[in-house]
Amino acid sequence: MVMGGIFFTACQTTSNQEKKEESMNVSEKVECKVAVDTIMQVGECPIWDYRYHRLLWIDTKGSLCIYTPQDGKNRVIKLDRMIGTVVPYQEDTVLVGMEDGVFEMSLSSGAMKPIADPEGRIPGNRYNDGKCDAKGRLWIGTMDNDCTPYKAGFYCVEPTGATRTILDSVTISNGVIWSPDGKKMYYHDTPTAKVSSFDFDEETGVASNRKEVISLTKEMGTPDGNTIDEEGMLWVANWGAACVTRWNPQTGELLQKIDVPALNVTAVAFGGEDLDQLYITTASLYMPEGEAGNYPEAGKMFVVKPGVKGIKCNYWKFGK
Repeated sequence: MVMGGIFFTACQTTSNQEKKEESMNVSEKVECKVAVDTIMQVGECPIWDYRYHRLLWIDTKGSLCIYTPQDGKNRVIKLDRMIGTVVPYQEDTVLVGMEDGVFEMSLSSGAMKPIADPEGRIPGNRYNDGKCDAKGRLWIGTMDNDCTPYKAGFYCVEPTGATRTILDSVTISNGVIWSPDGKKMYYHDTPTAKVSSFDFDEETGVASNRKEVISLTKEMGTPDGNTIDEEGMLWVANWGAACVTRWNPQTGELLQKIDVPALNVTAVAFGGEDLDQLYITTASLYMPEGEAGNYPEAGKMFVVKPGVKGIKCNYWKFGK
């Protein structure tokens, strides 16, 4: 149905689609299916590596995954510690934010080359979500494992390895993405339930004039990962609300809501050869008592064709 200009669509696995259609009252139906039929603990940070036709993603509890939709295979690389993000670089090398720093990682050998540790070793903190801007800089944040308020930060790592502190007194740094023209950067400190925008200078890497542009209601949960589409609209993974939402970051208007069969939706990314598939990661952990039985597919990765395309990802050091 349409309410105040908002489109509500249902995201279901194909096996449940027909039996639920009668109970759906939506203005536009989209087919949503399981992309990877494996339950992760905390699936996160999908990103489409268009040069090598693959989706990189992670389980923060210690796995890096490489999904190739051409053959439906999902390669899992087990790690010896927690991971917060993955960014494409070269065919056999990716950039990873591990719990103890930023590294270049070989996909064939697992070897890691230290790049930076902008925060240093604050006890209990680990690196979390991050992405690269159009000039190949990594923007990455941290969080405390116990989610202690105001203990974390948000940082920029230059291709040279030099680092800058962008924000301090952060609780859970998440969801950094840029507008298609590169003039805006969007960012979440998840527990605030708000999305911030910055004016962004691609040449200098300066982010300024932070302001809140979107505020989520309690029913919408809190913002986890995000992505942008070619129209400049912001897509947000709604942790604790079993949905993905699309927003106009210029007006703060909610444009679309896609229901997901997992309570804790963690991240979103456009992928596929035409960038018209929206991949959605979820978590099987951290559900309130009694909720797990309501979401038996929590932890799987889903895919939906939302009717709009994304834009190409950015590579660490331009992928050179």
